[in-house]
Amino acid sequence: MAAQSAASLSYRTTGSTCLHPLSQLLGIPLDQVNFVACQLFALSAAFWFRIYLHPGKASPEVRHTLATILGIYFVVFCFGWYAVHLFVLVLMCYGVMVTASVSNIHRYSFFVAMGYLTICHISRIYIFHYGILTTDFSGPLMIVTQKITTLAFQIHDGLGRKAEDLSAEQHRLAVKVKPSLLEYLSYHLNFMSVIAGPCNNFKDYVAFIEGRHIHMKLLEMNWKQRGFQSLPEPSPTRAVIQKLCMTLMSLLLFLTLSKSFPVTFLVDDWFVHKADFLSRLWYLYVVMQAAKPKYYFAWTLADAVHNAAGFGFSGVDADGHFCWDLLSNLNIWKIETATSFKMYLENWNIQTSTWLKCVCYERVPWYPTELTFLLSALWHGVYPGYYFTFLTGVPVTLAARAVRKNYRHHFLSSKARKVAYDVVTWATTQLAVSYTAAPFVMLAVEPTVSLYKSMFFFLHIVSLLIVLFLPIKPRQLQRQPQSTNSVQKKAD
Repeated sequence: MAAQSAASLSYRTTGSTCLHPLSQLLGIPLDQVNFVACQLFALSAAFWFRIYLHPGKASPEVRHTLATILGIYFVVFCFGWYAVHLFVLVLMCYGVMVTASVSNIHRYSFFVAMGYLTICHISRIYIFHYGILTTDFSGPLMIVTQKITTLAFQIHDGLGRKAEDLSAEQHRLAVKVKPSLLEYLSYHLNFMSVIAGPCNNFKDYVAFIEGRHIHMKLLEMNWKQRGFQSLPEPSPTRAVIQKLCMTLMSLLLFLTLSKSFPVTFLVDDWFVHKADFLSRLWYLYVVMQAAKPKYYFAWTLADAVHNAAGFGFSGVDADGHFCWDLLSNLNIWKIETATSFKMYLENWNIQTSTWLKCVCYERVPWYPTELTFLLSALWHGVYPGYYFTFLTGVPVTLAARAVRKNYRHHFLSSKARKVAYDVVTWATTQLAVSYTAAPFVMLAVEPTVSLYKSMFFFLHIVSLLIVLFLPIKPRQLQRQPQSTNSVQKKAD
C-alpha cells in the first residue's frame, strides 16, 4: 500500500509524463526528473546557441526569437497548463510598462507582479493543494517577478530620474529606451533562465544577445600593456566543466545526505523530549548542511547553462584569469567558511540578494533591513516557516552586526587572536544560520514551534538582549539622516 502511494506521488506532475519510466527506474519524483531533463537539454541548447547562433552568424532578432521559443517549450514541458501563469504575468506587466508613466512604472509593475505572485502562492497551497510537489510553477514565476520589477526600476532610473540622483550602479544599469515586445519576452522567458534563473540585468542580457557582452567587459582593461594587439576571445568551456563537476558532486551529496539525515527527525519525540541541548544543536546543523546541496546543484547547473551560451563573463581577476561568475548565485567556499551572518547572506542566493537591494534596500527611506526581510519572505511564499525564518533573521542580523562592530577590533592585534576569533565566529555563524533557516525547510507552524521550544528559543532571546543592551552607535543600525528632498527622491 505504501509502495503504491509512493509510486502515485512519483507520477504526479502538471507537465509532461513521457519520462515517467525513467522516474520509476531512478525512484525520483517525475517533476524533479522533468526539471533536470530540461536543464540538461538547456545546457545542450546553450552550446548550440553559442556556436551556431553566434552574433556574427545570426541577427539579434533571430537570437531573441529562438531563445524565447525554447524557453516557452521548457516551461510547458515541465509545468503543462500551469505555465500560462508565467505568460499572463509577463504580458500583463508588458502592458503596464507600455501604458504607465515613467514616474509610476516601477510602482505599478511591482504591485502587479508581487500581487499576482502572492495570489498564486496562496491558491497553489491553500486552495488547490498543489504544494505537495517539490518542483512547481511558482519557481519560474518567482524568477520572472524578479526580472519584471528589476527592469521596471531600471527603466524608471533611466527615464524618470535625474542622473545626479542615481548611484553609480543605478546609472550603469539604467534603461533609457523601453524594450520592444520581442526583447521583453526574450528577457523574461529565454531558455537559459526561465526554469531556474537566476535574475540578471536587462542591459547585460541585451548586450549578450547583440554580441557586445564580452567585449564590454574586456574593454575595461588595457590589453596592449599585457602584450595583446587585439582583444582575446575568452572561452567558457573550462568554467562550464568546473561547474558541471560541482553539480555532480552536489547531486551525489544530496541523494546521500538527505536520506541519512531527514529533516523530519527534528520533530521526532526522542529529539524533542530526550536529546540533550548540544545533541539537538549538532543534529540541527547536520540536517541543514544536508539540505544545502540541492540548492548548490540547481543554481550551479543554471550558471553553467548561461556560461555555455556565452553569457556570464565578468572580466579578468587580479591574476589575469578570465572569470565567468557574473550570474553566479552562490560562492560555496565563502558560504562554508563564513565568519559572519552578513558574509553568509552575501554569498547565498546572490542574485536574489542583489534584487532585494535594487528594489527595496536602496529605495526605502526607513527600516531597510526589516522591510527587505519582509519582502524576501513575501516573495518566497506564504508558508508560515518562511516568516519564522525571516523574522528571526532580523534580530540575528542586527545582533551579529552589533557584536562585530563592538568586539572584532579587539582581536586584530595578533594573528593568534584573529585565528581564535575567526574559529569562534565561524562556528557561531554556522549554528546561527542553521537555527534561523530551520523553519524554511519545515514550513509549518507546529513543527517550527516544537523545534524552537526544544531549543528554548535561545537564539531569539540572546539576539534580542544583544540588540537591546549592547551599546552601538545609531549610524551602525540605520543610515545617515537625510534631508526631506533626498528621502523623497529615494522613495521615488
